[in-house]
Amino acid sequence: MSENTSLTPLPGHLYIVATPIGNLADLTDRARAILGGVDVVACEDTRTTGALLTRLGLRKDLVSYHEHNETEAADRLADLIAAGKSVAVVSDAGTPALSDPGFRVVRACRRRQLPVVPVPGPSALTAVLSASGLPSNGFLYVGFLPPKSAARIAFLEKYRDFDYTLALFESCHRIDKAVAEIVATLGPDRTLCVAKEVTKLHETFFVGRAADVDARLAKASLKGEFVLLIAPADFVL
Repeated sequence: MSENTSLTPLPGHLYIVATPIGNLADLTDRARAILGGVDVVACEDTRTTGALLTRLGLRKDLVSYHEHNETEAADRLADLIAAGKSVAVVSDAGTPALSDPGFRVVRACRRRQLPVVPVPGPSALTAVLSASGLPSNGFLYVGFLPPKSAARIAFLEKYRDFDYTLALFESCHRIDKAVAEIVATLGPDRTLCVAKEVTKLHETFFVGRAADVDARLAKASLKGEFVLLIAPADFVL
């Protein structure tokens, strides 16, 4: 496929488009072209995506596609694609289908043998992993930890001796509790990386012993989006 053709959406195709997680300059030229050329953009929040498209100078038909209507909306979007429309799926930030809506419409298209095209770009997960200093030869991504303390502790016990880095997202309302539970369950010397507001103005990395990260978080603002990495037990930074 030529460079020019790859920037032009094709009829009857689904495009999974990664959008910036903070810095608008991270949007790729290809993502901009695909968003500008598709018939429909399916998004988590039409206000958030609408604001992004306005900043890009684009006006598009937006379809709401979020966790509360994902199953029903996935079939409707697949129907549009089967009818020859080109559809882009975006999340509020980052790569769709990674703890964000996207999986079900991709599955619906795969079941019907409709083309699905990734348009790669920003991902908080891989951005933090690449800059953390923790082992990246293998990792397990687990999304968000359970909201209940007992379930989080059970998860930590289960993966206490996991051979690779554990990667997850955590809410600003629970990040301090999660790190304190890691200290109590996995020990104060376990190596952690907690990254806040990646690519944004207040981007901060807390990397080191779990006890030290816990102490630094106690003095920091906990507003924003967090990624948490837990190194294998035998890893020392």
